Amino acid sequence: MAIRRGHRERHLSGRAAWLRAAVLGANDGLVSTASLMLGVAAAAGARSAILTAGVAGLAAGALSMAAGEYVSVSSQRDTELADLAREREELATAPEAELRELAAIYRDRGLSPELAGQVARELSQGDALAVHARDELNLDVDVLARPVQAAVVSALSFAIGALLPILTVLAIGASARVVVTVAVALAALGILGAVGAQLGGAPKGRAAIRVLIGGTLAMGITALVGRLVSVAV
Repeated sequence: MAIRRGHRERHLSGRAAWLRAAVLGANDGLVSTASLMLGVAAAAGARSAILTAGVAGLAAGALSMAAGEYVSVSSQRDTELADLAREREELATAPEAELRELAAIYRDRGLSPELAGQVARELSQGDALAVHARDELNLDVDVLARPVQAAVVSALSFAIGALLPILTVLAIGASARVVVTVAVALAALGILGAVGAQLGGAPKGRAAIRVLIGGTLAMGITALVGRLVSVAV
């Protein structure tokens, strides 16, 4: 059988961190800002009030996403660094015990005891910490959590998503403002869900339907709340 030269497998799991932050940020920016602006519009708010609400929602949401993502990913990174530090200390103080532990992992994966011990010894002659981190802790020492990157991606993607309804209100007259904003937001949500699914290797149709349902509920309920508050006040 001929072996294809230059064959390169394409794996998608490495995109998980930044893809999650980007998709969630853009989705949240679009849905929350559009919903906020529709709520103000349903309360018979003027164009200036609607735009003010949108811009304020963009700023507050982007900063909130950045802060929340930074704190969350920082906690994850702290845990990863603590695990690595503990493993580094154990390798320095009890190398034989760590070697036996590594061999036991390979035995559990199906290797014979002799081969598991040989593999553990040979791999440990290189970067033992990286080997133990990968096989014992499920960590890649070269790809640890990055809180700053996650915060920046979340903030930027939220702002980009939030800009769409703001620009729509700026461009459309009062008579069609609400209808066009809803239509543009739903179209963008469908595209965002499909693109995110494609980048992540998931079914596009299911992801698009999921975000469309969520976005429709969010905008509809917020508009209803805005209308009820306006009537009550």
